[in-house]
Amino acid sequence: MRDAIKGAGRASFHLLGGAAIALLCCLGVGLALFTAVLAVTVIGAGVLPETVLLLRRLAGWERRRTAALTGTPVPEAYLPLEGPLPARVRTAVTDPGTARDLIWAAGQLLYGLVLWWVSLLLWVPALLVDGVVAGLAGRRPVALPLIGALAGLEAEWSRALLTPTPAAARDAALAARVEQLTATRAGAIAAHGAELRRIERDLHDGAQARLVALSMRIGLARRVYDSDPATARKLLDDAQTQAEEALAELRHVVRGIHPPILTDRGLTGAVRALAASSGLEVAVSVTGLADSPAVQPEQPEEPERPSADLRPPTGPLAPTTDAPRAPAAVEAAAYFVVAEALTNAAKHSGATRASVALTRAPAALRVRVADEGRGGAEAGERGGSGLVGMRRRVAALDGTVRLTSPEGGPTVIEVELPCVW
Repeated sequence: MRDAIKGAGRASFHLLGGAAIALLCCLGVGLALFTAVLAVTVIGAGVLPETVLLLRRLAGWERRRTAALTGTPVPEAYLPLEGPLPARVRTAVTDPGTARDLIWAAGQLLYGLVLWWVSLLLWVPALLVDGVVAGLAGRRPVALPLIGALAGLEAEWSRALLTPTPAAARDAALAARVEQLTATRAGAIAAHGAELRRIERDLHDGAQARLVALSMRIGLARRVYDSDPATARKLLDDAQTQAEEALAELRHVVRGIHPPILTDRGLTGAVRALAASSGLEVAVSVTGLADSPAVQPEQPEEPERPSADLRPPTGPLAPTTDAPRAPAAVEAAAYFVVAEALTNAAKHSGATRASVALTRAPAALRVRVADEGRGGAEAGERGGSGLVGMRRRVAALDGTVRLTSPEGGPTVIEVELPCVW
C-alpha cells in the first residue's frame, strides 16, 4: 500500500507538470496564432522566430519529463534558426518540427488538463478501495495504480506527438552536418592562415636574417681579401657558419610543413623518433600499422637516444612492414598530434613518463597519448593554442579529439582520424 501511494504520488506530480505545461501551451498557441497573423502583415515577422523558439523550449521540457518517467529519451529534430531575418522566418514556417510542436501543444492543452482532473477524482475512491483491499483483505492495491497508468498514457501520447518523422530527422541531421562542416571549414581556414603566418615568421626571423648576415660577411670578405687575407678568411669562416645555420633553419621550417621523416620512415618510425627526443620515457605501441624495419639515427640537430620502452611489441598485434600506410594527410595530422601532446607533457605536465598508442581501425586511425603529469588541461577553445590547433587540424579531416585531464592527472588525448585503408 505504501509503495502504491508513492507511485501514485509521483504519477500525480507528473500529471500536475503536464497540466502546467498545458496552461503554458494555451498561451503559446495563442501567441503563435497572433504572431502568424501579424507576420502576414510583415509587422510580426521579427517575432515569429522567437515564438517558434519558445515553442521548442516547451516541447523540450515535455521531452525531458517524458524521458524521466519512461526512461527512454524522446528524439528531437529541428532546423537551425540562424542567419538573416528572412531566412529565419522561412525556416520557422517550413520546418516540419514547428507543425508537430503546434499539434502537440494543442493536444497537450486537452489531455494534459483532462488527465490531471481525472487523477484528482481518482484519489479519494482509490484510497478507500485500496484501503479496504490492501488493508483489510491483505491484497495488492488495484485502484491507485490507475493513476500511474494515466501518467504513462500522457507520456505515450506526448512521445507519439513529439517524435519527429524519419524525413524530418534526416533533414535536421543534414542541417546539423552542414553546420558542423561549416564550422570545421572555418577552423581549417583559420589553422591554415596561422600556419602560413608561422612559416612566414620563421623564414623572416630565422633563415632570411641569417642569409642577410651571410651576404654581408661575404661582401666584407671580398673587400678586404687583397689587403687583409687573414680577416677575409675569418669572415668566410663566419659566412660558412651562417650558411649552416640558415640550412638548419630551413630544415626546421620544412619539417613544420611536412616532416620528411614521415616519408622516409612512415608514421611509426616518425613517432618513435619523436618519443626518443621528447625528454620523457615514452612507451610506443603500434597495432596493425606499417612499421619501419629499424629506427635509424636522427639528423644531427635531433639526436635520438635508444630506449628499451620503445621496442615494438611482439605477438599477433605487432606492427608489420607489409601493412598498408595511411594517407599522407592522415599521417601528418597524427604526427603533429603526437608532437604537440608530447611537447605539452614535457613542458607543462611535470610528468616523466608517457605512452603513445597507434591503432589501425577498420575505417580510422586512432592515436592515444597519455602522461602521468598533474593534469588540468582545458578542453575546447579555452585550451592552449597548441590544443586549439590540434583540434582544428583533426577537425579538418573530419576527425574527433577527446581530452581527459582531471586535476592531479593523468592526461589522456584520444584522436580518431577517418581513413580508407
